[in-house]
Amino acid sequence: MNQSFIRASLEQGAPSGAALLFPSGGQAAFWRRVGTADDYAAMVAEIKSEGSRLLEEPIPELRYSLFKLFETTGNRLAYERLYFEKRRRLNTMTFLALLEPDDERYREALHDAIWSICNEYTWCLPAHLRGSTETDGEQAFAVDSPEWSRRERGTSIDLFSAETGFALAEILCLLGSELPPLLRSRMTEEIVQRLFKPYLRQGPFGWETVDNNWAAVCAGSVASAALLLLDDSRRLAEIVEKALVTMEHYLSGFGDDGACLEGIGYWNYGFGYFVYFADLLERRTRGRLDLFRTDDARGGKIRQIALFQQKAYLDGDTTVNFSDSAQHYPVQIGLSHYLAARYPETAPPPNAMRAPYTDDHCSRWAHAFRNLLWFDPQKNGGSWADGDYYLPHAQWLVSRCTTAAGRFGFAAKAGHNGEPHNHNDIGQFILTGDGKVFLSDLGSGEYTADYFGPGRYGFDCNGSQGHSVPIVDGAHQSAGTSHAAREVTASTGEREDGLRFEMADAYDLPYLASLERQLVWRKLDTPVLELEDAYRFTSMPTSIVERIVSRIKPAVEANVVTLQSEAGLRLAIAYDAQALRPNVQCRTMNDHYGAETDWYAIDFAVLEPRLDTRVRLTFRFE
Repeated sequence: MNQSFIRASLEQGAPSGAALLFPSGGQAAFWRRVGTADDYAAMVAEIKSEGSRLLEEPIPELRYSLFKLFETTGNRLAYERLYFEKRRRLNTMTFLALLEPDDERYREALHDAIWSICNEYTWCLPAHLRGSTETDGEQAFAVDSPEWSRRERGTSIDLFSAETGFALAEILCLLGSELPPLLRSRMTEEIVQRLFKPYLRQGPFGWETVDNNWAAVCAGSVASAALLLLDDSRRLAEIVEKALVTMEHYLSGFGDDGACLEGIGYWNYGFGYFVYFADLLERRTRGRLDLFRTDDARGGKIRQIALFQQKAYLDGDTTVNFSDSAQHYPVQIGLSHYLAARYPETAPPPNAMRAPYTDDHCSRWAHAFRNLLWFDPQKNGGSWADGDYYLPHAQWLVSRCTTAAGRFGFAAKAGHNGEPHNHNDIGQFILTGDGKVFLSDLGSGEYTADYFGPGRYGFDCNGSQGHSVPIVDGAHQSAGTSHAAREVTASTGEREDGLRFEMADAYDLPYLASLERQLVWRKLDTPVLELEDAYRFTSMPTSIVERIVSRIKPAVEANVVTLQSEAGLRLAIAYDAQALRPNVQCRTMNDHYGAETDWYAIDFAVLEPRLDTRVRLTFRFE
């Protein structure tokens, strides 16, 4: 797709501005409906409650002492909490200024929030600015002025600077002349200087060629802001062309199964921003540039990515949380309804699963706005349907089943240890019953400098020591794409699912000739999971430990270890007491929000390791 075609499509398309967001017209009518209709009442109440809180709070100051913490201590949360609180203020006051235009309090608070954000030294997070510098200049210019090629600022673009610029562009379109002229001019100038100019003049940035969420969020945000604001077709076409190239890199990170290896949270993030951009591009070009068309391979892959959400949940908001993903994750209801309208086979989730307004700790405007804009009360779905899915690219097996005893879920993965947001977790599995997670994936921990540095796999949630996988001669799994499962076979059926794979390559142990893991999920009235690990060594091992991970405190009894939910459902882990000795350790980790949480390592030590050793564990719900 060359620039001349892109430019012609834009020139023949729709004008910039708020009409792109409300193609049928009637922005004022939309906000009246949101403010008065019962279907939106809960959402509006959440926004108003947050508005009342924020009116009593000062605008956060992003102090230098907090900014430098990442470099000096590796801490991210202290600065980021205030940064995201300020974005929450921007979003909330914008919504309330639109919902209650006669309330001067909200207008004044919004104006101050915009001014404060425009004054920020950088819109990037300190964690994303290592080695970069910021300089400033004096010249200001209009959005389409030729002067904006003059000033050099050395501005970086990261996820959150791109999102901030996109948010301000959309807010500028929504409020238009309701904003004071100086604020409009300032917002325009900052978007040009912090997004458009560096994107075209100071790249390429590293994220332009990656195949993960950074590509979609950064390129999608910059290009979306341009589609909303720019009338200069040459510059707009240049930005859109660059963004489309980056989107191809983003899509290349998915296999034909559409699975997001980073988990459902990053699917919402990366694919969400892909969708936001693709929607604006289609509207701006009046359908000439349609990334959702399904008559080519790209469109077919995008359809499969859209279907991933309904395969990534085990029960309610309990997710298949491999990698840096949360164990419980509510849905972005606007994105879900938009995709359900695009693809009939996409199952809309129940509205009860929607993310509350304050759920997103990063306070992303694009999600929050489209949760109102794209919400369709008629698409209220039911509970996730029973289903069995094997995703061959990801090598995930996912099963949901309902029996007389309740609802149950099982997920397991093979894969490799060089995945995005990688955890060393070949062989990991999750087991749920009636919404309770009995066998857990610890998900994501607190993001710090070391979390993404040399010490990454010392964090239990990232290293194999925090997963339900073997520890062989004291060795844990190693990182890298060469540490991968091989000979993977999967099966799904009405009564039984299975996953079998060779995982010896996960360990740097040359004398471990083979380690074959087999998981069989029997969907009986009270389901049973059977695990068998078959080891073959070329020299005698000294220890083999089968580790099982849970957040439920276990009880050790003769021949069985039990885990019990508050509701009384019990999971019994049966083992051969003549061959295995169980031991339970309570360990702690800092979760993604910095809170210390407990988890339990249930270790079954092989009493007499041999050159050929076979271990069996049976997990039975009771």
